[in-house]
Amino acid sequence: MKTKFFVSLFLMMSLLFSAQNNHQQAISKSFSSFLSQLKNRDIDHVVENIYPKFFTVLSKDQMKMILNMTYNNPIMKVEIINYKISHVGNIELVDGEYFSIVNYSTRIRCNAEGMQEEMRENIKKMLVQKYGSGSVVYYPNEMAYYINAKTKAVAISKDRKNWKYVLVEKEMKQQLNKVLPKKILDKI
Repeated sequence: MKTKFFVSLFLMMSLLFSAQNNHQQAISKSFSSFLSQLKNRDIDHVVENIYPKFFTVLSKDQMKMILNMTYNNPIMKVEIINYKISHVGNIELVDGEYFSIVNYSTRIRCNAEGMQEEMRENIKKMLVQKYGSGSVVYYPNEMAYYINAKTKAVAISKDRKNWKYVLVEKEMKQQLNKVLPKKILDKI
């Protein structure tokens, strides 16, 4: 009798773990596609894959403007060289929506060519403040900054099939209080 109970329990736990793992793989694939759109500067698709509740804090037009200013700026060209998803967290149901925290890293190149020395120094200070001194390197021969950023995002879905994202930025933490549940924010 005990053996049947333990076998049944083991099978049930295996099925639950397998389902959780499949959902995490789906998030990883979907988020990789999202990052690829960002890397390719496909701003319209990026904005369509942002969690709709985020647009109560910042409108879609404002978000498009910010992304275009960042990734299509002729003065300082920002380029995502590569990205890697390091961990997709467990999926949690909160208030009828599923949430998962995604840890990822990106390697970014910021071209500082044509900038005055003072402007390059200001940019470096800003980048170091945001990403940390060990994560920002300036190569004078290329006139470019390279950034190794470890970042987080939150994946959100109503059906565990179609995922939308919120990129977690330190400077946006206050606004995220209006978008994400406290239970999720406390884990970021």
